[in-house]
Parts: sequence; C-alpha cells; structure tokens
Amino acid sequence: MQANDHELLLFRVSSAPYEKSGELNAFREAYGRTILRFDIGALDGHPLQFDFVLRSLPDLAVASGSRSPMHIWRSEELIDNDDIILVVVTRGAGELGQHGRVAAMHDGGAALMENGAPASFLVPTSSHTITYRFRRNLLRPHIPNLDDLLIRPIAGGSQALRLLVGYSRVLNDQSALATAELRRTVTTHMHDLAVLLLGGKAEAPLAGGLRAARLKAMKDDILQRIARSSFSVGEIARSHQISERYIRKLFAEEGTSFTDFVRQARLARAHQMLTDPSQRFRPINAIAYENGFSDLSYFNRAFRQRYGMTPSEAREMARQKD
Repeated sequence: MQANDHELLLFRVSSAPYEKSGELNAFREAYGRTILRFDIGALDGHPLQFDFVLRSLPDLAVASGSRSPMHIWRSEELIDNDDIILVVVTRGAGELGQHGRVAAMHDGGAALMENGAPASFLVPTSSHTITYRFRRNLLRPHIPNLDDLLIRPIAGGSQALRLLVGYSRVLNDQSALATAELRRTVTTHMHDLAVLLLGGKAEAPLAGGLRAARLKAMKDDILQRIARSSFSVGEIARSHQISERYIRKLFAEEGTSFTDFVRQARLARAHQMLTDPSQRFRPINAIAYENGFSDLSYFNRAFRQRYGMTPSEAREMARQKD
C-alpha cells in the first residue's frame, strides 16, 4: 500500500463475501496477488478466512487482523519493493521462512523479513497478527547490520516491541492523523521505534519516537485505571519502569501535568456517561464515583469549569437532543 503526504488510506480486506459466493479464487487474485502481493493457500483442509484492516501512511503501512490456518508465500514475480516487514503474532503462532532460515513465533513474538526476496509465512493455527511495513532506506542508516537481523525471532517480552505495538494504536485515532504534518510525525516515530527494537540507541533524533511511545503507553494505562478513586504517579512509574521525574517531564512537554491529564480524562468519561441515553437514569453521584471522584462537590466544580455547565445541565441538554 502506498500513501502520499496528503492522505491516510484505510480499508478492510475480508474473504467472507467471497467465501459465501464460492469465489475464493477471485479473492486470492484480487486481494492476495494484486493488492497484498502474495499468494494465499488454506492449510490442511481448513476453510480460508482472512479478515484484516489495512492502514497506510507516508512510508508506513500496517495490517492487523485474524486469519485461519494458511500458507502465504511471495514469489519473485510478486516482488515490487525492498521494504522491511515486521510480523508480530499477537495471538496464535506463525513461522517465517526466507533466505534458507526459519523463525518461529508464538503469542506476542515477532520476526523481521524483507519484501525484496521470496518468502513464506506458515500459520498452523487460527491467529491474529500485525504486519508493519517500514522503508529500508529510513532504517539502514541507523542499523548497518539490518540484513543480519532478518528471520531472527524477537521475544514477545521485549519492551521495545511492546512500545512499538502500543504506539501503533495511534493509527486508530483520527485526530492524531488529521494533518499531513501529524501523519509524517507518526511515521517518523514508528521508524524510530523500529530502529530501537533492532538495536539502535535512544539518542537524538530517535528519542522522539521513544518519548511518544512511552507517553502513549502511560496514557493508555491511566485510562485503564481511571475508575479508581486514587492512583499515583509512582504506580505508573513502577508499572513502566521509569522515574516519576521523567513522567512529569513527558507531560510537561505536552503543556500539561500528570494530575491535569488524569482529571481531564475522568471528566471526559463522566461527560460521556452523563450524555449516554442508556445511562440517563443512573444517579449523577454514582457516575462521579465510578470515574474516580470521591468528593461530589469537587466533581461538580471541576465539571462546570471544564464544560461550562453542571452535570445535571449536561444530562438535560443531551435529553433534549434525543
């Protein structure tokens, strides 16, 4: 997939409609060989099932989804670039083969391959995978031994791999990709993280991607804990194995603070619940407590300051729009 600086390409690839109509050969040709540039074959009599979402930015493409047991291979005739591919098996198992080497992957594991040579990918069981396409010319200046890293297993417990996969979820956030500049920034950060994963050091300018990934990982963690009445910056620091000072620095560079981010996230979730028709009869104090506000008076003041109205007024305004 290709994209220029002015667009984000996003589409879904699914074998389901072709399976229902008995035209899986057409799916293999239209999506497999023509768009994805590889051949697809069902494994051991299993029905062919392929359901992926593809996203493409400048110099970066990501495909994530589920697949049935299958064999995938790329022959010489289907090669059209020399990009570097990172395959992550988030659930299930897979086996990459290229240049006479084989890399086995299991839940959370990954391996690298190149797009410019014949390769195969064996999926022995129903699995979920994420495939990242990086530009070779953006990686090579930082990884001189890049070719030596192909078809080598990468442990799922790798912190750099977790950060890369976690940060890539920003591709689901349309506001983070709203402009060409933001899209280029995300692409740069993803390549920074790939370099770090492959052995590069977190020095400038690569530190930009590392900072962005760590900040996103912390924000995601905070949102998971948001219903708790209290949790500290120390808890987040221990969870991510970084210092409290560094966390405060990351938030300060965004023009906010840890405390402000937590408060705004709680208020946003409370506002969403208050304006949700399915929760219109829930007591406001219950919603406040569920979002970590143990003091109802403070919740009311903070809510008014943030939204210019009381929680009751926000709920009533939402009712009038129904």
